[in-house]
Amino acid sequence: MAWIKCIEEKEASGKLKEHYKHIKRTRGKIANILKVQSLNPDALKAHLDLYLAIMFGKSGLTRIQREMIATVVSATNNCDYCTTHHGEALLRLTKNAELVRQMKHDFNKVNLALKDYAMLKYAVELTTNPSELHLKDVEELRQAGFNDTDILNINLITSYFNFVNRIALGLGIKFSEEEAKGYKY
Repeated sequence: MAWIKCIEEKEASGKLKEHYKHIKRTRGKIANILKVQSLNPDALKAHLDLYLAIMFGKSGLTRIQREMIATVVSATNNCDYCTTHHGEALLRLTKNAELVRQMKHDFNKVNLALKDYAMLKYAVELTTNPSELHLKDVEELRQAGFNDTDILNINLITSYFNFVNRIALGLGIKFSEEEAKGYKY
């Protein structure tokens, strides 16, 4: 499942067991990206709290927009684990397999609203060339119709997926088709 030891649900005790119970109840099952953090239950909980806040909390961004960012950033980083998981979430939300396929390969070829294009362009630039971003990039998001809270959320989601992609890639997290499906979206 990964290049380091992971504690499975049946072996968990203490805080980790409680975290796993909560995850199963709220998300449907425990993803390998969380199991890989099982040796540090406090970090696992903080990670999950951040994920739930930015991906499911109150926001001017739709759930589809959030999953678009997750999918495009993960594809940009060549993180098959997160691209697959969030592509699956995007598919469940949009019911559009062609859109998901294009998001995974080149969002520039998708017929997007200007607002979504600006959002994804910013996310890719933050992922690939963060030191090259300037006020004009944020101004482009404002001109596309995002307010400052939306811009913060775009940045947080992009930054979060860069963080998580590095966990997945740096620890060799594996997945199966079955593991990538069946979560509560």
